[in-house]
Amino acid sequence: MNMTSAEGAALVKGIKAELPCGGSASCGVGAPEVLVCPPYLSISAVAAETVGSCVKLGAQNVHWAAEGAFTGEVSAAMLKDARCTHVIIGHSERRQYFGETDETVNKRAKAAVAAGIVAIVCVGETLGEREGGITDDVVGRQIREGLVGLSAADMEKVVIAYEPVWAIGTGKVASDAQAQEVHEFIRSVLEDLFGDATAEATRILYGGSMKPGNAAGLLSQKDIDGGLIGGASLKAADFVAIVKAATAAQ
Repeated sequence: MNMTSAEGAALVKGIKAELPCGGSASCGVGAPEVLVCPPYLSISAVAAETVGSCVKLGAQNVHWAAEGAFTGEVSAAMLKDARCTHVIIGHSERRQYFGETDETVNKRAKAAVAAGIVAIVCVGETLGEREGGITDDVVGRQIREGLVGLSAADMEKVVIAYEPVWAIGTGKVASDAQAQEVHEFIRSVLEDLFGDATAEATRILYGGSMKPGNAAGLLSQKDIDGGLIGGASLKAADFVAIVKAATAAQ
């Protein structure tokens, strides 16, 4: 919940200017996929800045119903109409503050995929859960229950984002090895659910406070395919530094 529409549009304009390709839609084969997910009210203004560029547009949440008496919610059809190609689902803050559950994550993910929108499904454990030694139990449950009813073909429209809640804004930092360990576990769960090929093809992003200073190390890990960026996304230079680290890691 940051920035007005004008500020969000200015940020994306600044990001495009800092990108090695100048934000051109023809960034070339192998260039990292760049996505911004502004608040609902800023989507229209930001969408105008993404037209003709390599920067893609997403939203921060979506409701599972096509329409109806769900005051304050937004449907997948509305997001498509606003030119969104992606949507974040089950972010740790939604789970922590707004009652999001594995069941509602699943319903939202299925609605997004059915509409042809890429669902970025977030999973991750709290500090208490990590210290209790149940990280795999928690993350495994979130994936299995969050993806119920989706097929291997549907997974072409799903990205997983691992958010170690204990490492976000707490001063605690997940090491490259700790992050890789959970990403490898996530890929093994996907393999169990959908097979080797789908597990390898599914992108798994790291969402535990990736910044310019730690991006290179994290992105060099075998099973870390990108980042779900928090505070560092609010400054064009910081965000682009992470994009450049992703380019170097490929």
